[in-house]
Amino acid sequence: MAKLRYFDAKDASRSQEPQLVAAHSEFLRTGRIPRERRHWLAEEKRYFTHDEVAAKTGRKLQVAGEKTHQHINGFHHSIQFPKMIFHRTLEDSPHLGYCHVTAARTKFAHYEEVSWAFYIANFYSDIGENDNFFERIDVGYSRMYFAVAIKAGENSQDKMTIDRSVRGNGLLFRTHDPQAAIRNILLLGARNEQLREIIRQL
Repeated sequence: MAKLRYFDAKDASRSQEPQLVAAHSEFLRTGRIPRERRHWLAEEKRYFTHDEVAAKTGRKLQVAGEKTHQHINGFHHSIQFPKMIFHRTLEDSPHLGYCHVTAARTKFAHYEEVSWAFYIANFYSDIGENDNFFERIDVGYSRMYFAVAIKAGENSQDKMTIDRSVRGNGLLFRTHDPQAAIRNILLLGARNEQLREIIRQL
C-alpha cells in the first residue's frame, strides 16, 4: 500500500482564493511592479510528516479523552473512575488513533470479576481476533467508543492484553453514540442494582 501523504488544507484553500488584480494589469494601470509574494510564486502545498500528523491527532484524542472522563465522573459521586488517559496513532495512518480513558474491575453479567478498559477511537472498526487490535476500519463514523475485558500479558514483557475468554472476543460494548457509551460505562461502574436501574432509565 502506498504511504499516505498529508498536506495543510488551510494553506491550499488560501492559495485557491481568486487574485483581485493580475500582476501585468497592475503594472499597465499604475506603472508599479507588484512585489507581493502571491504575484511571483505559485503557492505550494505544505506537506506534514507522519510525526506531525500523529502529534496533531494525539492532541485531539487527548482532549476528547479528558472531556469524556469529566462526563462519566460528573454523573454521581459514588461512580468514579481513575483518570488513565493515553493515546496511540496507527502506524501507517497517523490521522487515525485511539485514546485509553479509564480502566476498572467489575462484576459483569455472569462473570464474577472482570478487568476492563474504556477507549475512544476517531474511526469505527471491528475488534481484531488475533494480534490486530482493529480490523475492517470504517472512517464513515467520526468516533467509536468501546470497552474490552483485559488481563495481564502471558510474558512478563507484555502489558495488558484483551481477555478473549469474556464473550469470546473480549468486547464488552462498542458504539458510535457518546450517550450510549457513557450509559454503558456507568452501568459497568455502578456498585448496586438500584443505581443500575436509575442509569438504565436515563
